Amino acid sequence: MEPFTTRPSPQLVGGPGSLVELPACVRKSGGEKVLLVTDRGIVEAGHISRATALLEDAGIACSVYDGTSENPEESDIRAAMEFARKVGPDCFVGLGGGSSMDTAKGCNFLLTNGGAMSDYKGYGAAKTPLLPFIGIPTTSGTGSECQSYAVISRDQSHEKMACGDPSALATFAILDSDLTASMPHKVAVLTALDALAHSLETAVSTRRNSFSSAYSREAFLNIASAIEPVLRGEASGSERNAMLMGSAFAGLAIENSMLGAAHASANPLTASCGLAHGHAVALMLPHVIGMNEEDTEARETYAHYGTLLSSCCGVAWGVRPWVEHLLALADLSPLAKCGVDPSLFSELAEDATRQWTGQFNPRSMKIEDFTVLYENAFDGGAAQDAR
Repeated sequence: MEPFTTRPSPQLVGGPGSLVELPACVRKSGGEKVLLVTDRGIVEAGHISRATALLEDAGIACSVYDGTSENPEESDIRAAMEFARKVGPDCFVGLGGGSSMDTAKGCNFLLTNGGAMSDYKGYGAAKTPLLPFIGIPTTSGTGSECQSYAVISRDQSHEKMACGDPSALATFAILDSDLTASMPHKVAVLTALDALAHSLETAVSTRRNSFSSAYSREAFLNIASAIEPVLRGEASGSERNAMLMGSAFAGLAIENSMLGAAHASANPLTASCGLAHGHAVALMLPHVIGMNEEDTEARETYAHYGTLLSSCCGVAWGVRPWVEHLLALADLSPLAKCGVDPSLFSELAEDATRQWTGQFNPRSMKIEDFTVLYENAFDGGAAQDAR
C-alpha cells in the first residue's frame, strides 16, 4: 500500500427529513447568525422557507442570499460578499446545487481573508480560518458538500479555478433526499451522470489510495443501483437516497484523490461552448475510459467495476458499454448537435491540457490526445480506442 494521509470529512447527517437537524448543526458549529446562500429556484421550491422557519423557531438569526448563478464567476462571489459584509454572519449555509455551495464557500474566503478569488486558486492560501460552513445539497451530483474546494470561474475567460483550504470544508453535510425530489428531470439526469463520472474518475486517478478507493467503490455501487430509474424519471425515494449518498461518497473520494481527463476535457466545453457541466462530462466519459484502458491498472480497475455492475445490477456488460447505454438512455445531444464547431477542437484541446484535473489521469494526455477525444465525441458514436 502506498503511503497516504487522509483529508478530514464533514459530519454527515442523512436520511429523509434530516433538514430538521439544521438548527442543531448550526449550534454545534458555533453559529448564531446564519447567512443562507441559495438560488431563486430553490426559493421557489419552498426549501428556503422551511430552512429559515427551522432556524427562526430555534432562535437563530438567518439572512438569505438567493443571487447564486450557475457556474459562479468572480463577480458573483464579490456580489455575495458585499451582501455578507452588510449582514455580518458567523456561519454559512449553502443550500442548493454545487453552485450554491461553491458561492457560499467563495464568499466565505473573501469575507474572512479579503482579496480576490484568484488569490486562493490551489490549496491552503487562506491566512485566516474561514467561518463554519454547512452544506445541504438539493441535487445528487457535485458532492461539493464533502469537499474543501470552491470551483469558481474567471470573469472574462470563464476558466474554472479550484480554490481550496482545510477550513473551507463543511462542519456538517445534511443529506436529505426529500430535498432532491424537486429537481427538474434534466437537472437530475445531468447531476447523476456527473456523480457517476466522479466515482469512475476517482477510481483510476493517479492520486487514489486505499481510503479514496473505498469511497469510489461505495459511490459507484450506490449510483449504479439507482441511476437508470433517475434517467427515466422514475426514481423512488430509496433510489433518490442512494443517488444522494453516492454523490456524497464520490465527493469524499475526490477530496482524498482527484479527477481526470473527462473533467479536464469537459471544462473547456462549458467555458467556450456553453455546454452544461454534467452534459459535457458525460459526453467525454466513455471516450476517456477508452483511452485509459491502455493503462494496465486502469483497465484492471474498470474490469473490477464491471464485476460490481454484474453483482449489484445484473448488468453483463463492461463499464464502458454500460456508460454508453446510459448516455443513450439520457438522450444527450452529441457535440455536433450542441453547435460545437470542430475547428475549435485544437483550441479546446490546448485548454484541456491546462486543466488541473487532467494531470491526475492514469494515461498522460497531450493536445493531440484531447483532440482525438473531441473528434470521437463529436457525432455521438461509440467510444473508440485512441492509439
